[in-house]
Amino acid sequence: MALKIRLSRAGAKKRPYYRIVLADSRSPRDGRYIERLGSYDPMLPKNSDDRVKIDEERVKHWLSKGAKPTDRVARFLANAKIIDTPQIPEQTKKSQPKQKTLDRIAEREEKAKAAAEAAEAEREEKAKAAAEAAETQENTDQAQDDDIESIDSKINSDSSDSETKEPASDAADDESDTKTDNKSD
Repeated sequence: MALKIRLSRAGAKKRPYYRIVLADSRSPRDGRYIERLGSYDPMLPKNSDDRVKIDEERVKHWLSKGAKPTDRVARFLANAKIIDTPQIPEQTKKSQPKQKTLDRIAEREEKAKAAAEAAEAEREEKAKAAAEAAETQENTDQAQDDDIESIDSKINSDSSDSETKEPASDAADDESDTKTDNKSD
């Protein structure tokens, strides 16, 4: 006889309550069972101690006799440290995307990458153009400054020449003023 440690449903509609039972694998889910080993109340919070109750002694006894727990009960027993954590089998590949879908995804990624590279190149080009414009503006400003300095130096040299000549012209003006004054007397 193949023995299973499994859940048997009890409780009202939309208010589930499960018994952890030892039953023959051929008997119905909610049918006859050999022994009740605990209970599971999914309506309680996950951190509640009363959510899962297990008679550890009896479970160990039946496991030693060859009873096999179902996947859900095996998780409960692993959490209670009665057995090792069961390995979850790898799922089938039916849920994986097919090759055609993978190709489309790869194509979209390549297009997105190319668009990002083009945008980056455009930004770099604009930055270079802005740098060149700033450099030419700086060169223009420097040339204007040089022109202003040369004009200032010419003006200064001209004014210094005229200053040296002015005293002579002042003297000539003074002489002409005295000449006109003498004539009027």
